[in-house]
Amino acid sequence: MANHSWNNYHWNRSGAEVTVPVGDNVTNAWDSYLEVAINGGSQNKPNWNDSGVIESPLVAGRTTNAKTCKPVAGTIQVCNAKYGNNGWLGIAQIWLSGGHISQGVTKLNDTYYASPTYNTPAWRRLVMCQEVGHNYGLGHTNEVFTNYNDGTCMDYTNAPAGGVVGGFNYGPTNEYPNAHDYSQLASIYSHADSTNFAVRTVGQSNQGVADEAAGGDTPAEWGNAIHYDGAGRPDVFEKQVGTGRKKITHVFWAMGEGPPGQQKKHEEHEE
Repeated sequence: MANHSWNNYHWNRSGAEVTVPVGDNVTNAWDSYLEVAINGGSQNKPNWNDSGVIESPLVAGRTTNAKTCKPVAGTIQVCNAKYGNNGWLGIAQIWLSGGHISQGVTKLNDTYYASPTYNTPAWRRLVMCQEVGHNYGLGHTNEVFTNYNDGTCMDYTNAPAGGVVGGFNYGPTNEYPNAHDYSQLASIYSHADSTNFAVRTVGQSNQGVADEAAGGDTPAEWGNAIHYDGAGRPDVFEKQVGTGRKKITHVFWAMGEGPPGQQKKHEEHEE
């Protein structure tokens, strides 16, 4: 069953496909991974535009500073920078206006990708693919890091390339979308929306009124935790940013890292 949406958050779709542009603000070290995630790149790998309901053009980025990576109404902006030892490998943020996604941002934390553990094609492909998938409205297929891979980048894992690691067989690679993801997107975008306003002013698009403030890099800026991953860490946050509008932040934590105290609080709640 295709059942991993973010509470049915989705972009306004008035035509056959969602054509929200993806802005490339990444450095050369990330360009090929972004291309693969969006359109398969030169290797023609499985990608989000293969889904049948997504047809996003990859365009020049429009954020003026990759470190802040401010959102741009009606687009997904993708950035990388050294965001610091703050625990996360990547974050995806979406702003909701009237039930639709009005803008999205993906950030990739080069502080961690400079380390031997994460400076691999498999880790870069997994996190890039997953965060952009969140920007389209997808959640995770599985949130346990140490079990057999689902074969999709929307599955948490400690071994994105799959295979035997530390004596355990993780199975297939988790570097790309799969048919299950495409089925879920087809479900999310199974209806066309009735309105399609042209972009009229800064901060407003056919997706609704957007928020021009940067999304932030820390839990203090993300609002309230509303979901926890398989390791007990808060991985989805929600913050009200105006009447009828909110910001959702999805966090991919590095192995063994996360906000202090949050895991214990979650375990006590579960008890």
